Amino acid sequence: MSLTTHDSEAVAPSEFKREVGNMKALKVMTLATVVAMLVTGFTLISAAARANQEQFDAAATFKAKCVACHGAAAEKKFDATMADADLVQIVLNGKKPEKPPNMPAYGEKGITEDQAKALVAHMKSLKK
Repeated sequence: MSLTTHDSEAVAPSEFKREVGNMKALKVMTLATVVAMLVTGFTLISAAARANQEQFDAAATFKAKCVACHGAAAEKKFDATMADADLVQIVLNGKKPEKPPNMPAYGEKGITEDQAKALVAHMKSLKK
């Protein structure tokens, strides 16, 4: 008794079982490779996100973006007595006072909540 393949060639039952076994092994190896790639991808993405947070320099960002309006010692237009959460929201969402200049919304410019917290902490440390 013989079985046929797609090419109409006769195949012995033992060879057919071997081919089926090889296909199962190939499927398992493919699945294992895909899972390994996904795990590696997630690991790299989370490591990059952590590294990005670690690289944020609140002092340098303050000097580059905030000193012009708030002064080198955060002595202008900054109320250090306000709650940190309120100040973080101002950094992220901006503020329009009665007179310009307006505080820009830095959340729209890529500043994260953690980075805004670091900026607020840095500004408060300058006021001491």
